[in-house]
Amino acid sequence: MNTETYTYLLANPQEVSLAQVEELDGIIDQYPFFQSARAIQLKGLKNQNSYRYNDSLKLAAAHTADRDILFEYITSKEFIQNKIAELIQQNDPSVAEIQVEAEDLSQQISLEVAQQIQSEMRKAEAILDPELFERKPGMPAAIPQEEETQIEPDAPIPFERKDTHSFAEWLKLTRAKPISRKSKQDNGKKQSGGKARKFALIDRFIQQKPKLEPRKDSGPQEDLSTPFTKQPDSLMTETLAKVYLQQKNFDKAIQAYKILILKNPEKSGYFADQIRAIEKLKKG
Repeated sequence: MNTETYTYLLANPQEVSLAQVEELDGIIDQYPFFQSARAIQLKGLKNQNSYRYNDSLKLAAAHTADRDILFEYITSKEFIQNKIAELIQQNDPSVAEIQVEAEDLSQQISLEVAQQIQSEMRKAEAILDPELFERKPGMPAAIPQEEETQIEPDAPIPFERKDTHSFAEWLKLTRAKPISRKSKQDNGKKQSGGKARKFALIDRFIQQKPKLEPRKDSGPQEDLSTPFTKQPDSLMTETLAKVYLQQKNFDKAIQAYKILILKNPEKSGYFADQIRAIEKLKKG
């Protein structure tokens, strides 16, 4: 990719093609902290609704100096909207210059209304037919089948400006577990050294003979960690539920959707379908 093309994509990230995304992959592999290249790559993957978008966003967050700026970028109007939406909002004056001839549709509308009325009358007569309520011999009872809700844990998560807490939770996926490279001999030495210290403490305790007084009951102890370990219901959003799902934390995802049912009863049917789909995914 030459400088001219790269500069053009910086000004017009919505024009990024699949081939150019692959070129950007090579640039990022060579220069992992190249922020603008990662920004263009994210926009290209977002435009294509690529399954790679979530992983690329995690890597961008790991290599950025300021995650707040990254969050502002991925939730910005320019990043979210696609090319078609931009063309509509531009209100191109050439569209207004097109000559349109008016057509008299009154007769056609009257004919359509009459046909619709006749159709509704036929439906009403069919519904009122008593033979429809009689089961014919040999006819099996029809069992309605509910459509199963398909759920994709790896689908791109559409973050919004209000989802700062959900974004922070989602970024926890980027934390790598430390790799232990210590030898068994070192572990053995540590264990033996630890035992020696414990024995020394026991010997000192026996020599000093301190008096142990029973502890006075000061009432029930408050768990100070509760505000930090419990998730406030006010912070629960549909985005956070999707984050838990992507983390494969199915129990938290189900609990999140249950809270959302209480907060948004008008969407209870949709949230219930999500819970059933997650339970099915959980069973494997």
